[in-house]
Amino acid sequence: MLAHLDLHKILFLDIETVPLYPNFEDASALEQQYFAEKTAYQRKDDFSAEEFYGRAGIWAEFGKIVCISVGYFSPQQNPRDFRLKTFKGEEAELLKEFKALVESYFNSTKHRFCGHNAKEFDFPFIARRMLIHQVSLPKSLQLFNKKPWEVPHLDTLHLWRFGDYKHYTSLKLMAHVLKIPSPKDDIDGSQVAEVYYKEEDIDRIAIYCEKDVVTVAQVILRLRNESLLSDNEITFSI
Repeated sequence: MLAHLDLHKILFLDIETVPLYPNFEDASALEQQYFAEKTAYQRKDDFSAEEFYGRAGIWAEFGKIVCISVGYFSPQQNPRDFRLKTFKGEEAELLKEFKALVESYFNSTKHRFCGHNAKEFDFPFIARRMLIHQVSLPKSLQLFNKKPWEVPHLDTLHLWRFGDYKHYTSLKLMAHVLKIPSPKDDIDGSQVAEVYYKEEDIDRIAIYCEKDVVTVAQVILRLRNESLLSDNEITFSI
């Protein structure tokens, strides 16, 4: 499975997102109204919009990206050397830096992005936030009017579904069943906003994000029936 893929043409990635504001009351009255309307179906009568605001980071209209971590197999070194880089800081700037990397090194029709649940979350979230900041989209994210099967990128969730679109499997569960060391040894996604706003520890978030990128790459190796990366084959940037 996936034996035809050139691993050196894949940019593995993951993003971490948080609500636009530390607290619901920090948003404008209009933004609060729009958030309440957007989430009414999910909240029903169980939660107020304010109580639900901790989840605002899952929507590009109410959240922002605090880091993008990428990983790639370096063709200049040992073919299994896996290098990581994280873009963090002000969202507009990290998006521009990410775009510059993509356009410089991963810009051909043979290149692919790869993430977990990335076709439904990471890729569109990055594209939406780029447009909000008036950053033009790289060709790899110009996916307007493309059917799902026309999108060239890889998604480990979709690969694991084998066409069963009702099935959802988390990255940590895939890692467990495929006997890959779990990336969730510190924080999880539900804690990112607290670490960002209260602890102000972006490096801790970046480490968490980079570990997810490594796990996505390990999943691809497992699906190709190849051995996992060893610690000395992985170069973290944080």
